[in-house]
Amino acid sequence: MKRFSVKHRIDERLLLAYLMAVTAGLVLIYSSSSMIAESRFGSHAFFFKNQLIWTALSFAVIWIICKLDLKRLSVYSVPALFITLILLAVVFMMPSRNGAHRWLFLGPFTVQPSELFKFVMIIFLAFSLSNHKRDLKKLKNLLFPYLPIIGAALLMILLEPDLGSVMVISITALLMFFLAGTPMKYLFATALPVAAAASFFVFVLGYKKERVIDYLASIGDPLSGSYQVKQAALTLGSGGLFGTGLGDGRQKLFFLPYPHTDFIFASAGEEIGLIGLTLLLSIMFYLLWRGLKISAAQPDRFGYLLGAGMVVTLFTSIAINIGVVTALLPVTGLPLPFISYGGSSLLISSAAVGVLLNLSRKAGKI
Repeated sequence: MKRFSVKHRIDERLLLAYLMAVTAGLVLIYSSSSMIAESRFGSHAFFFKNQLIWTALSFAVIWIICKLDLKRLSVYSVPALFITLILLAVVFMMPSRNGAHRWLFLGPFTVQPSELFKFVMIIFLAFSLSNHKRDLKKLKNLLFPYLPIIGAALLMILLEPDLGSVMVISITALLMFFLAGTPMKYLFATALPVAAAASFFVFVLGYKKERVIDYLASIGDPLSGSYQVKQAALTLGSGGLFGTGLGDGRQKLFFLPYPHTDFIFASAGEEIGLIGLTLLLSIMFYLLWRGLKISAAQPDRFGYLLGAGMVVTLFTSIAINIGVVTALLPVTGLPLPFISYGGSSLLISSAAVGVLLNLSRKAGKI
């Protein structure tokens, strides 16, 4: 990695792509949730207004992060990581929602500690793995302290249950270790027991077994899968090339489950069609591309790993959500970053963009 002089302006193209993605999300949330909001809360703009509040908070978080010295503050990621572990335990004391204990209830708002853990973990790994005294060629340095901390978090998130977050955190951590120079044999040695444990949970203990069986049935024909997969396939297919038009989708009328959260991509496909979805994906992947360029242009190992970790977690979340909607992956309950309704997801995704904007000040011409 080359050394560059400090760049005082943030990456305006990344910021523009972010603003476009968030704006598109607000429009699609209102369009896909208005009927549900009217029937449940007596206000067609209920979800839209809540998301506006979280959007304002997200802008404030980005502004704050852009002002910070992330490298100097990264030392505090160690105690922050333990705090998030405590919060992951506290969720089991909270009331369940749809059979899951994923949220902390703070008055009218809810927060997902798993989203917070994901963000703090990336900062911690960037801080720890950028230490040149840590020899990743030795397996013991990989196993401790990372395996107990990340393993404990993954177990609690798995029990919530939140399979989607487990996948995102696992992939992000493994790729950060790989980028830090960890030998592939050690990564495989770590990944195989995790895969074996996941198979044991699913096929022996029955964890999400029905979803996996439905997924296997939907590989050849999405209409042979679960109700959610069937409705997602029908919703996407009914949009055609140009879509039915914003607000004119029919599947959101209590046919497609969670049209404004987990399956908003399908709902959007019905209303804006293939062309609209292509444009939406182009915006998000341009954002990721700018993030990759910023990461690659960092003058130090810490910035490189931190930026790469943020890009990887955003990409993985996007890929898994779209994979679920298109029946390429089993249903996981993971929102689409920047687009789906949900404060925790938007706040942490925006914080990741804030980190990339902060790092762009130190990047060379990209």
